[in-house]
Amino acid sequence: QVQLVESGGGLVQVGGSLRLSCAASGRTFSSANMGWFRQAPGKEREFVASINWNSRTTKYVEFLRGRFTISRDNAKNTLYLRMNSLKPEDTATYYCAADWSDTYSLPQTVAGYRYWGQGTQVTVSS
Repeated sequence: QVQLVESGGGLVQVGGSLRLSCAASGRTFSSANMGWFRQAPGKEREFVASINWNSRTTKYVEFLRGRFTISRDNAKNTLYLRMNSLKPEDTATYYCAADWSDTYSLPQTVAGYRYWGQGTQVTVSS
């Protein structure tokens, strides 16, 4: 049974930084495509970033590129999201996601991931 557990969220001031973590278990983490998504109240869940199994390919939603960095440590079965220069509009619940079904491309949509964590709340205050 796949389990994804996010941590690292919290309350941060505008301009601050956070690093989210996602601990994975139940299946071979090192072969999974992994992604971060976020969902603000009243809005749909949106893609943030994704990374392939060996970290050679990463994708970002364009307006977050440069502020957010996705990475993974396959030895620790952990996915990360480093978030810098945080803004109030970054306030959301952040979810990590995993999928093993596509070995040729890196999904950037909710439908592209089968397994999801419970989310971690990030609140950016001004």
